[in-house]
Amino acid sequence: MFIQTEQTPNPATLKFIPGVQVMARGTADFPSPEGAERSPLAQALFDVPGVRAVFFGSDFVTVSKDDARDWQTLKPMILGAIMDHFMAGRPVILAGDESDVDDGAEDSEVVSQIKELLETRVRPAVAQDGGDIVFRAFEDGVVYLSMQGACAGCPSSTATLKMGVENMLRHYIPEVEAVYPVP
Repeated sequence: MFIQTEQTPNPATLKFIPGVQVMARGTADFPSPEGAERSPLAQALFDVPGVRAVFFGSDFVTVSKDDARDWQTLKPMILGAIMDHFMAGRPVILAGDESDVDDGAEDSEVVSQIKELLETRVRPAVAQDGGDIVFRAFEDGVVYLSMQGACAGCPSSTATLKMGVENMLRHYIPEVEAVYPVP
């Protein structure tokens, strides 16, 4: 198994591409070891000293490290944990505990438009950087979004939200006045 690695705009996060499907649908975000019990792969990665956060996309894994560690030391241990996991054929997420997918059944027209633009224009670009952007709410003209994976805590995430996402949403949807991040 050959696992590619890519740098992300966040210097504390690397993107690992194992060449196999990671998530069949949705994404999974593990900002800390608490909550990782639903994922054998996340648990294995958190067992590597210095791993601070783990995120799974459709075909990639992003890992964030703490400031005290360097990638030269961590990268081989992370590669080993990912390779061991997939070679053993273990599930990424335990059965019956997959990422929630919002079906949008009760969305207003404006919220549906926001979600469509995020899904088609924003999420693919953010995924290339090893992260995800998740719609949380739309209230009083303000869109609340959550940045995950490499994008969480990235120095350029505020610029991405304000200059990119906010400008695009305001252009296409006049009801949108601002975009704010939420954890």
